[in-house]
Amino acid sequence: MAEEILINVTPQETRVAVIEHGVAQELHIERISARGFVGNVYMGRVVRVLPGMQSAFIDIGGERAAFLHVADIWGNRSNGEPSVPIERLLAEGQNLMVQVIKDPIGTKGARLSTQIGIAGRFLVYLPQESHIGISQRIEDEEERQHLREKLQQLLPPEEKGGFIIRTMAETASERELTLDLEYLRKLWRGIQEKAKTAAPPALLYQDLNLSLRVLRDFVHDETMRILTDSRETFQSMQQFSREFTLAATERIEHYLGERPLFDLYGVEDEIEKALARRVELKSGGYLIVDQTEALTTVDVNTGGFVGVRSFDDTIFKTNLEAAQVIARQLRLRNLGGIIIIDFIDMDTEEHKNAVLNEFRKALARDRTRMTVNGFTQLGLVEMTRKRTRESLAHVLCEPCPTCQGRGELKTAQTVCYQILRELLREARQFDAREFRILASQQVIDMFLDEESQSLAMLSDFIGKPVSLQVETIYSQEQFDIILM
Repeated sequence: MAEEILINVTPQETRVAVIEHGVAQELHIERISARGFVGNVYMGRVVRVLPGMQSAFIDIGGERAAFLHVADIWGNRSNGEPSVPIERLLAEGQNLMVQVIKDPIGTKGARLSTQIGIAGRFLVYLPQESHIGISQRIEDEEERQHLREKLQQLLPPEEKGGFIIRTMAETASERELTLDLEYLRKLWRGIQEKAKTAAPPALLYQDLNLSLRVLRDFVHDETMRILTDSRETFQSMQQFSREFTLAATERIEHYLGERPLFDLYGVEDEIEKALARRVELKSGGYLIVDQTEALTTVDVNTGGFVGVRSFDDTIFKTNLEAAQVIARQLRLRNLGGIIIIDFIDMDTEEHKNAVLNEFRKALARDRTRMTVNGFTQLGLVEMTRKRTRESLAHVLCEPCPTCQGRGELKTAQTVCYQILRELLREARQFDAREFRILASQQVIDMFLDEESQSLAMLSDFIGKPVSLQVETIYSQEQFDIILM
């Protein structure tokens, strides 16, 4: 499937869009002020050990202490379970080399591991290990064995350290693998040298910036070209490619058009759509995507779609289209964690299996690890998608200050009744000459019209005059009661 990669660069941020068939399939955004931490290696300091949680908080220099679980301490496993409790391995004030495996998300700090893994284009170097692993995406057993033997022939007998062979290594030449090996060993030597003198918290190694990670992680045989609108980025990508990803060098192009690159391909519109709660389907149906702290739900609806044969046929076709669109939305929005999909109820097992197979097929191109379960007894599809960085909405948006992220506001009438209760409470506590209500225009209008009698009755009951004042900067839920 032909693919193009667009890279839009400004001094503040880099944005990457992966395009297939002229439509954006993935969006990645990296801001200079908030670069991701995944892959970074630090010399950290243990600030607290929590035996009850078998975890520790590690200071790596961020706003929040990072989190290390006993299961992520290298060499501490026996039969798949941690063999030594964390309180016997770590002590407060101890210096520790760690790597970030998950970015801070929401209120949670970064997740750490003491097993270091340095990613190249074809290999991941594991300096503490001694075995050779193969990407799970390479399923053919003969190919797996061939790649393992190919790498072993390139390694000197005295080689210390293990490797994971990445999917892209299937088409790599011996020279490309050798260059990747030398690059990874050089990085590890640099980390070791810095670690000898670093005072924690200290950054020992920072992963590549987004534009160079595109060359390392995104480009494959079906990538037709890589367009960037920045000359500086074009030059740095060319230089990196000549050293490490030679096959991609000719595909890197500097875009010089007058029209903004993301406008030309309609990516700006796709970003706006990816932030919306409702996603329209071509058939007339639609999806409702709700992202919460615990999980993400996707609800499928027929909307205005009416099938030509039967209602069952309408439902089936809507679900088939939704399966394709949901897979794309997961990638576009970078939704992770637990995801629950409520397809429209289908009566036949044949239709359910067809929709599930279509969904799995659509997910096959996703770079992120995931698991998809079948339909539950309630007719829901449960799945998980590995979450290593913030979703698109969390990167670009913040909770609404008016509704505090609820997505709803109290009605003007509800706020009026709340004010009346508070007014009565204040009147019983304080002997004021007069009370003044400060509120939004909508609430004041309600007091002057529908609730004017309620306000007059309360004023008579407390025996004090009550005046009204509009505050234009107040949201509908905000109000104050002033004692005069």
